[in-house]
Amino acid sequence: MPPQTPRIREPILNLPATITLCLAVLIGIHAVRMLLSDESDFSLIIDWSVIPVRWSVAFGGVQASEVMSALREGVPDDSVTPLMGLAQYVLANDEGRPWTALTYAFLHGSWAHVLINSVWLAAFGTPLVRRCGAGRFFTLSAASAIGGAVFYAVMNPLQVLPMIGASGAVSGMMAAASWFMFAPAAWHWEGRLTQPHEKPRETLWHMVRNRQVLIFLGIWFATNYVFAFVEPLGLADASIAWEAHIGGFLVGLAIFPFLDPLPARPKRISA
Repeated sequence: MPPQTPRIREPILNLPATITLCLAVLIGIHAVRMLLSDESDFSLIIDWSVIPVRWSVAFGGVQASEVMSALREGVPDDSVTPLMGLAQYVLANDEGRPWTALTYAFLHGSWAHVLINSVWLAAFGTPLVRRCGAGRFFTLSAASAIGGAVFYAVMNPLQVLPMIGASGAVSGMMAAASWFMFAPAAWHWEGRLTQPHEKPRETLWHMVRNRQVLIFLGIWFATNYVFAFVEPLGLADASIAWEAHIGGFLVGLAIFPFLDPLPARPKRISA
């Protein structure tokens, strides 16, 4: 009998090592937080999350007294609300903590929050790593996270509640991937059709005329518009705001052409 060719088992999830590391870090941090006491976990969130009012007082010229006055509106003079107490605690040391523009992305409000972000990170981060490499992927992720944090803080300068989650960074990955994921199929120099991460990058002109891109962006922005009303009603447990999604998305969309190692699809020249 002829020798049988050994069967090669394909992995169920063929993720790049960089993406696997990111998922392990996000899930691992949340798992470790489950072991902390409520007091320790509260301190961790306050110290490493984005709290816009902290930046407003440290860098935006807002006085702490203005914040307390805004929180006191409609409240009896002898009462101290939980938000007022939180504001006093956050503003007690006059620290801006600019590094929280990155660290907030490693924290999540619940298991559902971290797992949903992990799924989207795997889906859109994988083609980016395969296309650009780990270094450019981390650069884009960090810039998108910072963009999401800054945009959220600008839109909510007196917000006292902490904002956490990797959604800003993941939104930047979605935007970056939209430059090439929906591009028409092309032939690789090896004589085969290109994989999604190998497709030439669309130009802006091509993108605005690509129906798939427009549908994707429309659904994405509509979903974030819904989040603006769902989260305040308590129907979602993810401690992330839609403004951070928008900010991260816009940054990812803007900087990807400068990080992309592959050229854009050439423009058609009419005779």
